[in-house]
Parts: sequence; structure tokens; C-alpha cells
Amino acid sequence: MESLLEQYAHVVGNDVIDHLRQLAYPLKGMKILHINSTKEGGGVAEILNRLVPLKKELGIDAQWEIITGNRDFYQCTKKMHNALQGNQESISDYLLKTYEETNHENYERLASRLKEADLVFIHDPQPAPLLRFCNDKKGKWIWRCHIDVSHPYRPVWKYIREFIKDYNASIWSLSTFVQPLNHPLYLIPPSIDPLSEKNIDLPEKEISDFLQTWNIKKDIPIITQVSRFDRFKDPIGVIQCYRLVKNYVPVQLVLAGGGASDDPEGQQVLDEVRAFAGDDPDIHILELPPDAHRTINALQRASDIIIQKSIKEGFGLTVTEGLWKGKPVIGGDTGGIRLQVMNHHCGFRVNSPEGAALRIRYLLRHPDIMEAMGKNAHTFVLENFLITRHLREYLTLIVALLYGSEETIELTLPVHE
Repeated sequence: MESLLEQYAHVVGNDVIDHLRQLAYPLKGMKILHINSTKEGGGVAEILNRLVPLKKELGIDAQWEIITGNRDFYQCTKKMHNALQGNQESISDYLLKTYEETNHENYERLASRLKEADLVFIHDPQPAPLLRFCNDKKGKWIWRCHIDVSHPYRPVWKYIREFIKDYNASIWSLSTFVQPLNHPLYLIPPSIDPLSEKNIDLPEKEISDFLQTWNIKKDIPIITQVSRFDRFKDPIGVIQCYRLVKNYVPVQLVLAGGGASDDPEGQQVLDEVRAFAGDDPDIHILELPPDAHRTINALQRASDIIIQKSIKEGFGLTVTEGLWKGKPVIGGDTGGIRLQVMNHHCGFRVNSPEGAALRIRYLLRHPDIMEAMGKNAHTFVLENFLITRHLREYLTLIVALLYGSEETIELTLPVHE
């Protein structure tokens, strides 16, 4: 049976895998711990679900833990998330106290592992205070920000910054997101896993069976947005866009997604979307469980156009997934979508339902352009946004942090390897 790395070599080539082994060689046996707030739902969990096993296969002692909390804790962190993306959120002293106390409780549970780790990666605001409680840490700590903080609500950012400023480094998805901090700042965009259930090739029969199950017609163009039911994803705006397109051409809209375990607002937004959609038989709202990866894969492959009309977006892995499957993407002109959707090359960036509708109508009228964009899209992801590139940059960062003061860093593998 092939190893994970051997399987990836079939996609990206042997040279890429050899480079990963070379970078990982001086890190063998190192204890690396990732901490976030959920094992399922959302891009962070998807990335860690494959990044951690790959590090292990390279000989690194990589582990992944989550912090847990009650409803008040998640209400607080959701408000923080919204505030960092620009909303003026008022967070009560009670919620902030809950946030800090919950992190202290989680620290007590994870203390031995946090102290022993050579490197600790803390993902997003939820576990950010953990460092404050770890006075006798052994290793270096890195804060990884996955969200769009280009224009944060300043009072909330200043509060969170007090927990982050003492980290040894921070990682951001785009340069426009970076906030001033007195430690090294790194740019590492997220990625998708081409070998996951969500991204592997699927037989045509499986795709057709999926459409039949959900009563989605094969002979009418399908426009799909896959995302959590979150106001920043603008599902209402997507329905408005669909209605504008349908005035001119037959079309179906699919809004597919679910919630993450650390997002308390998902059900409320889903109810709003259902009410706005009404009883239109060509709007398909699919509430999917977090592990419905193969279903999402089939849906994206069956679609003619992928849309991700976000108002704010840290990166948007659903954009990457659509591009990987050879689909042109209509994306909101914001955040990480700007890094992925090159206008007129693999899709279009838009700022309104009207703009999105105009671009969808254009593509549906020009199937040759749609096909060419799809080919460009797949190649663009292959070269820039696969997990192997992501891992390479993480390994490079680790080597730089640990050995950066040395004049020479030896990365040559022994002959027997």
C-alpha cells in the first residue's frame, strides 16, 4: 500500500515530495502541537485533518487538540470573529470573562502537552489566551490567523492583540490582513487536499445519483454556493443574483452547507435563507452534515458555475475546490478570493448581486469561454493551492524559526534515504 506522500507524488510530482522530505529531515522527532476550536466544520479543521498526518509521515511528532467551551464561550468568539471582520460588535465583560476562564480551564487540561511541545500552533482567536497561562513553556508559539482582519473593529482587535503580542511569530493568509505586531510575520495562504473525499475524481453515475436524490435537474444549468450559513457568505445576495439571472435564462440555484460546532448563528441564518427563498422549486437549500465531503464533491462537479459571493472572506476553500474541479468561479471581490479568482482567467470577481448575475449570464451564453476558464482554474490550483505547497511553507517557517540564527542550515538527506 502506498504511503500518503507516494500518493501525492502522483499529483504533484516526485520533486515536490523530495523537497518536503529534505525540509523535514532536521525536524524529525520534534513535537508540534496544533490547537483550534473544532474538529469538524470549516476550512481550518479540513486543513489540519490532512496536514497533521503528513507531518507524522515525515517523522515529526505532530498532534492536534481542540479547546471546548459552553454556549457563552462560543457566543463570545463568534462576536470576536465578526468584529475582526469589521462589524462593530459590543462584547460584554461577562462574555470576555467567560472567554478567559474557558481558556484557563482548557489550559489546565492541556498543560503538559503545551509545555512539552517544541512548537505550538494556535489557530484563530478562540484559543489565543492559552499562551498567557503557560509561563514555563519549552518551545516557540505561533498564532495562525485564518480570517480577514484587514479592517477590524479596533476595540476588539486591541483586546485580542494583548494575548497575541507575546507569541514568537504569526501567520496570515494575505498581506492585506496583517496587523502590526512586534514579532516575525509570515504569509501562508491555505490549501485543499486533492486526495480527500471532497476533491478526488468521482464516477459520473455517482454524480447523477446525487442529483436525482436531491431532485436537481441535469438539463438546466446549476449555479452552486457551498459554505456555512453565515451572513458574511451573503446567501441572501446569492438568491437575489439567481432571480436576476432567471429573468433571462433557465437556471437552478443550490445553496449547500451546514454549521461548525463553534458557530452558534448558523441555524438562525439558515432560517432566514429558507424564508427568503420561499417555495421556488429551482432553489435547492441543502443542510449537510460536516462529513458530507463526497456529497459536496459531487455537487461541485455537477455544477456549471460555482459562486462564492462573500462580503468578507479569510480565504474561501470552497473557491479553491470549485477551481480544482475545472469550474469558473464568480467570487466576491474580497479577502482571499482576490488571491484565487483572476478576472477573465478562471472566473470573475464581483461586488453586487447585479454584477454576479451579469457575469453568470455572460458565461452561460459563452460555453467555450466557460470551458477555457475551467481548464485555467484547475491548473492555477495545481500550481498554487494544494496541501503540499502549504506543508512546504510550514516546514520552511519552522526551519527558519528554529535555525534562523545559524549561518548554515543543513537540509541534505542521508544517502540511504
